[in-house]
Amino acid sequence: MAASLFSPLGRVATPRLLSRACFFPGSTTTTPAILAAVRWNSTGPKPKSPLGALADTITRVPKSPAPLQPGFAPIKPTTSAKSDPKSDPVYESTSDAHSSSFPKVSDKKVGYWLLGSALSVFGIVVWGGLTRLTESGLSITEWRPVTGSFYPMTQEAWDEEFSKYRASPEFALLNPRMTLDEFKKIYFMEWSHRLWGRFIGVSFLLPTIYFIARKRVTKSMALKLVGICGMIGFQGFIGWWMVASGLKDDLFAPGSHPRVSQYRLTAHLGAAFVVYSAMLLSGLSILREHRWLKDPAAATKLIQELSNSRLRTFKRLVTALSALVFVTAMSGALVAGLDAGLIYNEFPWMGLGLTPPKKELFDPFYSHTPDQSDLWWRNMLENPSLVQLDHRCLAVTTFTAIIGLFAFARYNTRLRAALPRPAKKGLTGVVHIAWMQVALGISTLIYMVPTHLAATHQAGSLALLSMSLILWSRLRTPRGLVKMVNTKAAAGPRAASRVTRPQSAPSKAAIAAA
Repeated sequence: MAASLFSPLGRVATPRLLSRACFFPGSTTTTPAILAAVRWNSTGPKPKSPLGALADTITRVPKSPAPLQPGFAPIKPTTSAKSDPKSDPVYESTSDAHSSSFPKVSDKKVGYWLLGSALSVFGIVVWGGLTRLTESGLSITEWRPVTGSFYPMTQEAWDEEFSKYRASPEFALLNPRMTLDEFKKIYFMEWSHRLWGRFIGVSFLLPTIYFIARKRVTKSMALKLVGICGMIGFQGFIGWWMVASGLKDDLFAPGSHPRVSQYRLTAHLGAAFVVYSAMLLSGLSILREHRWLKDPAAATKLIQELSNSRLRTFKRLVTALSALVFVTAMSGALVAGLDAGLIYNEFPWMGLGLTPPKKELFDPFYSHTPDQSDLWWRNMLENPSLVQLDHRCLAVTTFTAIIGLFAFARYNTRLRAALPRPAKKGLTGVVHIAWMQVALGISTLIYMVPTHLAATHQAGSLALLSMSLILWSRLRTPRGLVKMVNTKAAAGPRAASRVTRPQSAPSKAAIAAA
């Protein structure tokens, strides 16, 4: 009796069985690959040459193969272990917008958007300085967040706005002869400043909602973005609070000088500086994350350099320097609010000496208490002579600190060897901007505060703070980022060893041996 086709002794491959043993529906592949997918489950004698002869005739696999017959078992296709950026644990959830969890790294586009927003804030700070220098800030006497964005287009609208301004203390005491055409110029300055502020608010709020909803930012960055949105809204309130201080009825009194409070002006400028700094540092941190994770080897080397104990003192000095630059800029806001730059227009002298007389610096006129317990601090914040002296002292101290820090990094051999190159470049940039800022400050004082020099001097203060913060960020080594870099650097060699090379097609001899 002839042996059964599926018995151990009578197992012979036929085209029908081969077609049913293949498991790649609808695919066209080479004969050796098809045969490699068939595994014999037999303890009997193995077939020899018929397999090779029959296999050469097969080039197309049926789209709907029948179930496998007994004795045939499909082999699961092997997948390459080559690393996929989207499957990297460091970038987990960055490409899955609908994931319920936040990613470990924020999208790179968010970093560029934050830097662009910071640039817009830089511009509005400069424009706000021009608005103040042209005495345009009190031209709009109402705060209408929505309807105030529309520019007057008819004669009736202009007459209405001008009538509101004529009822203000500034018009009654300083500009009683102002015409409508002159009013339109200062109105445009204040209106465009407010419109720019609205644009910044909308252009930051809407993308923030999108990036958080689509999970394009980390959880910590999402909280930062929400905080910045809150600061922008609060900044708008501070702006109106400042303008309202120049519209009070008590400013109609004889001898009064209608202008905004120097305290509120300083708060308005300080809030703008804080918003700008938050945007700048957040954007730089995101770009640094992508730069470090792109090249873990170089990032690991830089982290080791920044972890050097010799840099601890230098890092603390840079932090203190950034704070000193901010305080100096705020003292400049007090000078601007009191018009203190219009007196003692010489440098380094102030009258007959380096400082004015003591009686002038601590004038009892500025005290509001009978016992004069507030004499010293009110003169420091309200006396134009002492306010200008304070700003001079702070500016000289800041400049001296910058030069001293540069000399410390340059002539201390151990620190110079340990300081990374990006930090050296950042420190050099701080020194260059400091020289420019000192020259602008002295020129602004000597020439009695011309508009172009004063506006440039204000922009220079923000530029100096920017460079100080950039230097500070280049010295930081965030723990979370360091951990991700170490993880990616350690996983790199192992991932490379797991990558399998494409296997060549088995030979007919190997098929026959199987």
